Amino acid sequence: MKPLYISAICLFFLFTNAYSQQLYVGTNYHPHDSKTEQWKKDIALMKDAGFNVVRVGHLAWDSYEPSDGNFNFEWFDTVMNMLDQAGIKVILDIAIRPAPIWLHQKFPSINVVDDNGSVRYPNHRYMEDAGDPNYQKYAIRFADVISKRYAKHPALLAFGIDNESGDGPISYSETVRQRFIVWLKNKYGNLDKLNKAWATQRWSRRINSFDEVGLPVAGNKNGAPEKILDFRRFVSDEVNQILFKVLDVVGKNAPNALTNTNAWYYSWMKYFDYSKIAYSGKMTRHGCGFYPGNSLITNWGVMNAAFGIQRIQFESENPFWCNEFNTMTSVPNSIRKSAYATLMYGNQMVCGWTWQSMWAGEEQYLQGMIDWDGVPNRKYDEYKKIAAEFKKIEKYFPYKNKAEVGLAFSFASQIASGAFPVQHDGQIQACWDMFYWRNMDCKMLEISQSSLKYKLLIVPGLAVMDELTANKIRAFIENGGTVIMTANSAIVDTTGQVFATTLPGLLSDVFGIRVAGFEETEPMNEISRKGFKDKKLEFTYKNKAVETESARFDIIDAKSAKVTGLITSLDKDYPAMTLNKFGKGQAIYVGLPAKGEVLGNLLDDLIDELGIKKGPDVPSGIMARQIDEKHYLYLNVSAEPKEIKMRSKSKSILFDKEYNGNFTIAPYEPEFIEIK
Repeated sequence: MKPLYISAICLFFLFTNAYSQQLYVGTNYHPHDSKTEQWKKDIALMKDAGFNVVRVGHLAWDSYEPSDGNFNFEWFDTVMNMLDQAGIKVILDIAIRPAPIWLHQKFPSINVVDDNGSVRYPNHRYMEDAGDPNYQKYAIRFADVISKRYAKHPALLAFGIDNESGDGPISYSETVRQRFIVWLKNKYGNLDKLNKAWATQRWSRRINSFDEVGLPVAGNKNGAPEKILDFRRFVSDEVNQILFKVLDVVGKNAPNALTNTNAWYYSWMKYFDYSKIAYSGKMTRHGCGFYPGNSLITNWGVMNAAFGIQRIQFESENPFWCNEFNTMTSVPNSIRKSAYATLMYGNQMVCGWTWQSMWAGEEQYLQGMIDWDGVPNRKYDEYKKIAAEFKKIEKYFPYKNKAEVGLAFSFASQIASGAFPVQHDGQIQACWDMFYWRNMDCKMLEISQSSLKYKLLIVPGLAVMDELTANKIRAFIENGGTVIMTANSAIVDTTGQVFATTLPGLLSDVFGIRVAGFEETEPMNEISRKGFKDKKLEFTYKNKAVETESARFDIIDAKSAKVTGLITSLDKDYPAMTLNKFGKGQAIYVGLPAKGEVLGNLLDDLIDELGIKKGPDVPSGIMARQIDEKHYLYLNVSAEPKEIKMRSKSKSILFDKEYNGNFTIAPYEPEFIEIK
């Protein structure tokens, strides 16, 4: 039996490696829009393009279940079998949203009620209350039936778990209010604790019965953040609840299947705490829609979309899937440029949205790879080119993030930071941008769930500070770590109330400072000695002055900390950056929201001081990663040819060229080389 056991292990690793050492190129397909003859033509074109993956099933619940309990899978069996015969793998989305109209009719409680109390007809996608028990019951039934049917289908690559979770309006119905009350009872236990947490003595808002709890529909910097924070936590918990339920069903019915989702947890509609999914390990392939815009010559869209990858991936070591990838009216070669950019962030899949230019519905004029009459267009050709090129280099991918720097994220802080001029995610992205420009890896993390195995931890505007997070930051620094914390951090406790103790809350001794509050820049510029106007400031670090802009700045009283940076444009110098030695490490506080011009020089110093590995030495306008000891990926994102300095001979695997020293990369072109 021992040889058989060993053989089984070997087969497992071979199977796993086959999935991990491979790049996927394909498309999103909606077979419920057409018939068998069209399927044959479409799949033949996909095969001819070299596609090895197709994503299907999303937005189509009622095509499988046209009425309550009346399941019809025969048509889709044909689609799956045809794709299998073509050698194309399938991501089968379990389309639990949007809910069918018949389900809305059967259970009106599923309908979304807006903040004015009006019931909204489901004439748009994602118009269901995902926390409604009746909705969840039927969604789970559907997930159970479809995952059982296709668990062992040879074409199956993965089950998709919902689509764009986080999108869709929040419902303010009476049934939502009743569930919120139950949630509050479970959290607080009694009214005294609830009243204390919500500071209801303010403005005569005391609650004498749980039935008096209402739904906080809005808030601003002068509002009641405690109520809003709890309500958004409740909404987040319900979104996660249905995702975990579907994951558990798939895990039971198809234990060997990969799981994937097109997460959109940061949608302005319904921001939720995706970190709970990310750290659970149940989503084996995190994914997102990659929409960098249509431009070839600009890169901000690519940057923002790449940031989207990392904010979903968190600290997962698994490959990432861009299971929706831009088509539309993208400028020629811009899709290809974006595809290579994603490889540097652990992406394994470029799956175009969408195959068919849509004839009808919400995205009627959204253009795909195939025109309305079924004829392939230039975007089809571009994806075909990507598929051919990726085949040449796939054995070296997906790239493994080698981050020595962590960026801290907190869902509660994102909600609470709605009161600030710069929100938490804006500060995180400003930090992430610095590593983009330096071609360096970093990772998003949730401190309370992270082992914090980094040399540098950046805490950008982490407004809500709980004891666990504070203790982990404290221990990280005590044990030799370096932390940069920026303005708007550690201001409020877990309830959303400002700490009555010295700020930054729970960590003032670690940073060796007292943050006394803040000043508004614009009125303070009335007394600027350098004539600065509006929100502009001059920040000086190590005698290097830079201009920046900020609506506010912190008033910092340095205790044990050393002042290392100043605001030097006002009536006097104001401390704006401090450093405190604590234990074996150091705690750095910056009294301004995170921005590259403020933090850049400090970061460069810390990279050298802490021995953080730098990115490849390349000219400006080149994205680059060292894939392994001998292989480098480059992408010229500029309009100018760029020369790469090389001390040895190398070979272009992508273009089958030999280089004897330096070589040049044309504008907007990739290169993948092997050092000899």
